[in-house]
Amino acid sequence: MAAFIFDASGIVKHYLHEVGTSWIQSLVDPAASHEIFLTRITRVEMTAAVTRRGRGGTLPGATVATILAQFRLDAAHQYNILEITPALLANAEQLAEIYGLRGYDAVQLAASVELHHKRQAAGMSSITLISADQELNTAASSEGLAVDDPILHP
Repeated sequence: MAAFIFDASGIVKHYLHEVGTSWIQSLVDPAASHEIFLTRITRVEMTAAVTRRGRGGTLPGATVATILAQFRLDAAHQYNILEITPALLANAEQLAEIYGLRGYDAVQLAASVELHHKRQAAGMSSITLISADQELNTAASSEGLAVDDPILHP
């Protein structure tokens, strides 16, 4: 059993057919028994990404509703949701300055680093960040995190 933390660019591939979808589906399949983590803001980012595609005409409205319903069900029952705390936001601010990341990417990185350290301190397995965002992946690697990009798994 492995542990993964997904940003929106990673988890969206579970719900929309894109490069890396099959690989992502294999990771989040409950039969694989992996621990899946998302930050609370990933829920916002997913809702925005799917809704924008619907409004842009690339997804029918009924499909948008179905995807969001399935994602919310999975988030409630299958994924571990990490809350955003003032301390995490302070770390994100520092990481944004160090790496020049966008705001939510800095929050994703701060949450990933915090989870990584908590798991190490508890003697648990490390986590892998799953993201298709190259800037975030580079920063995460610099912070000592394992990263994997779904685009590398067509």
